[in-house]
Amino acid sequence: MNHEPTTDDDRVNDVYEENEQTFAELGVDGPIVHLLADEGKRVAFPIQQDTLPDSLAGRDVLGRGRTGSGKTLAFAIPLVTRVAASFDDDREHGRRDRRGAKPHPRALVLAPTRELANQINDVVAPLAALYGMTTTSIYGGVRYARQFRDLNDGAQIVVACPGRLEDLIEQGALTLDDVRVVVLDEADEMADMGFLPPIRRILGQIPRTAQHMLFSATLDHGVDAVVEEFLNDPKVHSVDEVTDRADLMTHHVFLTTKADKNELVRTLASGTGRRILFTRTKFQAKKLAKALTQQGIPAAELHGNLSQNQRDRNLQAFESGSVNVLVATDVAARGIDVSGVELVVQVDPPDDPKSFLHRSGRTARAGKAGDVITVITPDQKRYARGMLRRAGLSVKPLEVRPDSPQVLELVGEVADKVEGWQLPELERKRTGGRRGGNASRRDGSRREARESRNAKARRNQRRTRERNRELQREIDAEQREFAARFLGDVHSVRDDTTDAGTAHRAHGGDAHRGDAPRNRQERRARQYGDERARRERRGEWYDGYGRHTRRGWSDGRASEERHGGKRIHRKEQRIVHDERGEDAKRHERREDAKRRRRYDNSDFAKSGKRAGSKKNGGMKRRAKGKRRSAPFRTR
Repeated sequence: MNHEPTTDDDRVNDVYEENEQTFAELGVDGPIVHLLADEGKRVAFPIQQDTLPDSLAGRDVLGRGRTGSGKTLAFAIPLVTRVAASFDDDREHGRRDRRGAKPHPRALVLAPTRELANQINDVVAPLAALYGMTTTSIYGGVRYARQFRDLNDGAQIVVACPGRLEDLIEQGALTLDDVRVVVLDEADEMADMGFLPPIRRILGQIPRTAQHMLFSATLDHGVDAVVEEFLNDPKVHSVDEVTDRADLMTHHVFLTTKADKNELVRTLASGTGRRILFTRTKFQAKKLAKALTQQGIPAAELHGNLSQNQRDRNLQAFESGSVNVLVATDVAARGIDVSGVELVVQVDPPDDPKSFLHRSGRTARAGKAGDVITVITPDQKRYARGMLRRAGLSVKPLEVRPDSPQVLELVGEVADKVEGWQLPELERKRTGGRRGGNASRRDGSRREARESRNAKARRNQRRTRERNRELQREIDAEQREFAARFLGDVHSVRDDTTDAGTAHRAHGGDAHRGDAPRNRQERRARQYGDERARRERRGEWYDGYGRHTRRGWSDGRASEERHGGKRIHRKEQRIVHDERGEDAKRHERREDAKRRRRYDNSDFAKSGKRAGSKKNGGMKRRAKGKRRSAPFRTR
C-alpha cells in the first residue's frame, strides 16, 4: 500500500496522539522506568500499553501483533519484575535453595531462532541486572561449555531455542520445576519450523501455576491448541488494527528483465543507508554478497550455512555500521531487530505471504518509516500478484530499469566504492549477566596456556612411566621371593635356566626388567629357557618320536635320559613315551620304508591322480586288472 510522503515525526504523533501513556503510568517499577528513559524510551507502544497492566498483575496473556510492534519489551518488563518479586517472596517466607541442587531458573523464554534468542537476551539482561539477576541464552550450533557454566553459576532467566533446551534437560543440566514465568515468542514461527512437539514436552515440565505469556502474529498451525492446553484463562490483546493506522511501510513492486535484474539489485544496494537484501537460497545469498563486495559495495551474508560465530560476526558488523548491506535468507526474516533499516529488497519473491510480511517487517520499526521493494521478472508476475493478494496488499507492478527515476529516488545518496573490504573480527559483547566467564584471551595468553598444558601432559606421562617401572620391580621381587621359598634352588618363572639364557644375562640382558633382546638368537634363548624351566619343574619332556605319541605315557625323566629330551609345543601336560626296545623300533622303521617304496612303484602312485575328483565323491579306485587309458589319443 502506498502512502503520501510525510515525516516520521508526523506519523509517530498520529499514532500516539489519542492513547499516549508512559511506562510509569502503566505501573512499571522505577528502576526500569529510569533505565528506559536513559535509552530514550518514555512512551509505550500500543501492544505494551495493552498487555503491561495484565502481565504485571500475573495474568496469562496472549498478545497478537505484527513484527516490529514492540512485543519483546512488552514481555521483558513483566518477566523481570515478576522474577524479582519471587525472590522477595522467598526471603520473606524463609525459603532457601538446597545446597548442591540442580540448576533451576525462575523464568524461561522460548524463541525460534538463534538470532532472536540473542536479541531477546540483549533486551532482558540490562533489566535483570538492575535486580542483581543474570541471564543466559541457550541454542544449538555452539559448544555446551558456556551454557553449562552459566547454568551452574545460577542464571535466573533462560532464553532458549527448544531443541538445545530439551537436550540440556535430558542431560540433567537443569530442571524447570521452579519456573515462575514462561514466554513463547513468535509462536507461529516455531509451529512452522516443527517445534510444537518439543514445546509441548517443555511446557509439560513447568508448574501449572506459572504465568504463561504467548506472543504470535497468527494462531494457525496448532498454536491455538497450545493456547487452549497450557494458558489459564488468558487475556487476549490484538493490536493489528492500531498498527494498521500507524503503518509507516511503503511497498513497491519493480518489474524488470532478467538481463537487467543483477544491475538493478546492485543499484538498490549502492545507497548510504542500511538495507537488507533477501534471497531465496543460501547459495544465492553467498553469491550475491560476494559479487557486491567485489564491485565495491561491502556486504555481509547471513544464512544457515554459516557457523554461529560467523553469523554473530556478520550481524554485529551490520548493527555497528561497519557494513550497510546485509544479504540474508529467510533465517533472518525473524530475529533481526536493527534500528534504522531504511530499505528491504526482496531479490526474489518469498514462498508464502507470511514470509513476505516478516521480511518486510525488518524496516518501519519503532515508529520509523521504511520502504519494501519486491523485484520480479515477467515469468514471476502472476505468482507475485497472487501472493500479495493473500498478504492483504494491492500494489501495481512498475516496469523499471536500473537508471529509472523511481529507482534512483529510493536509492538516495550513493556511497563511495570500497576496494578490498573484509569483515572485521568478532567483538564479544558483555551486557549484564548474559555470558559467564572471562572474555577471549589474547594470543600471548593462549600460547602460554597451550604450552602450560603440554608441559603438564609431559609431566604426567613421565610420572606414569616411573610408577609402572616401580610396580614392575615390586612384582619381580615378589616372584623371586616366592620361587626361593617354595621351589628351593629352582629359578623363578622369569629366570632363564638354559645356557643361552645365562649367556644372555652375562651380556647385559635382564629378563626381569623386560629389556628387549638384541637379536633373534637372544630372543629364542630367552623364550626356550623360560619354557624349559617351567616344564622342568613339572617333569614334562617329549621323547622326540612323533609317530609313537599314541603308544603310552612315561615319567619324562627317563625319556630325557634315553632320548635327550625335546620341548613339546602342546597344551597337553602329559607326555607320550614309547617303551619298546631299539630293535623293535628299528624293525618298524624298515617296514614303513618298504611300504612307502611299494606305494611309490604302484600304478596308482605313478598316475598321480585319483579316479574321482572332490566334486563327484572323492577317491574312487579303478577296477582291478584294467589298465589306465591315456587321457587322449593321437591318430
